Amino acid sequence: MPKNVTLTVVEQSPVRKGGSGADALRETIELAVACEALGFERFWVAEHHNVAGIASTSPEILIGQIGAATSTIRVGSGGVMLPHYSAFKVAENFRMLETLFPGRIDLGLGRAPGGDPRTMIALSYPANPIDVRAYPEQVEDLIGHLGDSLDPDHPFATLKAGPPTEGAPEVWLLGSGVESAQLAARRGLPFSFAHFFGNSDQGPAIVEHYRRHFQPSAELAEPLAHVAVQVLCADTTEEADWHASSMKLGRIQMARNQGGTGIVSPEEAAQHVFTPEEEHFLQHSGMRASVGNQNEVVAELDGISDLYGTDLLGVVSICYDFRARLHSFELLADAYLE
Repeated sequence: MPKNVTLTVVEQSPVRKGGSGADALRETIELAVACEALGFERFWVAEHHNVAGIASTSPEILIGQIGAATSTIRVGSGGVMLPHYSAFKVAENFRMLETLFPGRIDLGLGRAPGGDPRTMIALSYPANPIDVRAYPEQVEDLIGHLGDSLDPDHPFATLKAGPPTEGAPEVWLLGSGVESAQLAARRGLPFSFAHFFGNSDQGPAIVEHYRRHFQPSAELAEPLAHVAVQVLCADTTEEADWHASSMKLGRIQMARNQGGTGIVSPEEAAQHVFTPEEEHFLQHSGMRASVGNQNEVVAELDGISDLYGTDLLGVVSICYDFRARLHSFELLADAYLE
């Protein structure tokens, strides 16, 4: 029997080669509606910039569309890259979402640029980018704005980030390194580790560090750890490998900044002969995916759950064929949620 786990969708709105951003965003909303019906607890949308293969550039806008199309699933960001923005404006955006969809909004925060250095400059131009060392202060200010709880001596203590709300978005810190885990522990916030995105060998130790150093807060009494994994599940191992080939080639293209055409088809990926250098990169890049039939994927996810000591798993799934991607989530739901 599979473990008793709770599943979150972590969605990047992949764009197919030959497709459009509009196709990708419509498919994201369709996926959210389907995953709500399947029993997924949360649906988080990513923030990436200047990446042709990903359509999710503005999570706050997409969250509103998903919230309107669904009724019970929690919807949030996975995550907002806070160093690009003012804490006050992010608080305004998410208090408005909380007002529209009370009790359903998550605010996942990250400190990574979500794109290349030139794009990071463009996001703040003509001002200078915010120094990432200010991130802890930004997180503190953002929580204060969300709950009208800034210290009375704070220079913006009298400002209101929108009209009063009965509740507040649930704030998560996201990361793939120990710095975010340390901040989440120190500030008493839930932490989501990106197992699929580099540094996965250190992941269990990072999450354990978070638990050991967690300090209870008004937001959270005990540590809460979530792990995001990349998954492609199909009826057979061969079919899963076929659809995952697009993702495999896509990693090489992104590493070489050649991802300007979107996610390639499995047919195109099959024509690519991987060099020994490319195979070495794929083996040592730190990026991990669980690919296979239902039994194989469930066994691997159960192992990840045990390794991290958490029953909260987030699922990233990228491939060329939307129906194959949707079926992957259906197979996970069949194993874990029914």
